[in-house]
Amino acid sequence: MTQPHSPADKPLDHAAIAHDFATTVNMTPAELERWLDTDESRSVGWVHEGDQEAVGHEEGRRIVAIKRKKKADLSDDDYRHMRKVVGYCHRHLAQGGPAEDVPHSRWRYSLMNWGHDPLKD
Repeated sequence: MTQPHSPADKPLDHAAIAHDFATTVNMTPAELERWLDTDESRSVGWVHEGDQEAVGHEEGRRIVAIKRKKKADLSDDDYRHMRKVVGYCHRHLAQGGPAEDVPHSRWRYSLMNWGHDPLKD
């Protein structure tokens, strides 16, 4: 009996992952860094017990680091992380945003912590 594979076990298609990441993460490193410095950015997200920083906020800092790397310097771990970011953003976008005040919504703020500003689409 074969065991189902987790997404982490799938072979990495670097070109496809890079394309999906580039089209999903629509904030530049500078935009994302400015955003991460705001109170609004720090106001959303889930914090692991004992941690000070929300998961999404930490993800944003890692996304900045990945976006600043040269393609040749990206590791398999970076590509797995890029795939994780794309998956999170797509799931969050599929939930749909609020009916009102999208610019100031926790939904948008959370997505922006992961490098995607839904108002840029």
